[in-house]
Amino acid sequence: MEWQQATCYLNGEFVPLASARIPVLDRGFIFGDGVYEVIPVDQVRPGFSAPFRAHEHFDRFDRSLAAVRIANPLARDEWLRLLARLVELHPWPRQSIYLQVTRGVARRDHVFPAGVTPTVFAVSSPWPAIAADQIENGTAAVTHADERWLHCEIKSTSLLGNVLMKQFAIEHDATETVLFRNGFLTEGSSTNILVMRGGKLLAPQKSNLILPGITYDVVFEIARAHDLPCEVRTISEAEVRSADEILLSSSGREVLAITRLDGKPVGEGRPGPGFRRIHAWYQQAKRDAAVRWHAELQRLAVAV
Repeated sequence: MEWQQATCYLNGEFVPLASARIPVLDRGFIFGDGVYEVIPVDQVRPGFSAPFRAHEHFDRFDRSLAAVRIANPLARDEWLRLLARLVELHPWPRQSIYLQVTRGVARRDHVFPAGVTPTVFAVSSPWPAIAADQIENGTAAVTHADERWLHCEIKSTSLLGNVLMKQFAIEHDATETVLFRNGFLTEGSSTNILVMRGGKLLAPQKSNLILPGITYDVVFEIARAHDLPCEVRTISEAEVRSADEILLSSSGREVLAITRLDGKPVGEGRPGPGFRRIHAWYQQAKRDAAVRWHAELQRLAVAV
């Protein structure tokens, strides 16, 4: 498959993904003891693809590393140059850049090992265009109790709870599972969830129960810039089920409308005016970000 032809970065070297190896006692493999980040890269004009909100992604990466007490092995400019190099090495106009740092290799023991060097891995994958049908007609979701751990704000590689919830969606002819904890909305299995009610955009406040999404932040930023009323607060399950519109947001899926929830139509059963406006504003935000990335490459003395 196309992604298997990638060149990856592993512990200071660029190597073919097919030949990259880590020891079986890497704590990321044994314990899921690591964190990750995913940065979308889109082609904004022929021959120039740009990551979206790279600094915001690296800020969140920093917070996740600090939360699990792994020292960041690279300086910010080193990460940015690595990101630029991975984009340059691959021909795909749309790329998904995956970054992962684990605590490293040590004897299997729950206690943090001393003097261990973190494992650093990064790779690019093709990022397919978001299906026009999903943009035009929306997507289906199902609901489930949020049974994951209580530190969802950490972008940890320990994602079994999310994997099970994503599989639940697929097995019920949906693309996402909307999660509720104690009767209130948290997020989706791999997305943030936003709601439109009475012309106002609503979303749960950031806490340990949801991942602080970069796309979530962008959606609120552009909504406020265009004077769309917004509110961040607790949202009951009943409010979600009776919403005028439900949106999902993530780096990989950008912003999409959920038009069926548990088999029932959301609002009129098609993407609404709130989604249409936010989707258009988001595309402009990507173009604006590409201008900033071009300037960033010049600052880093990377050829453009």
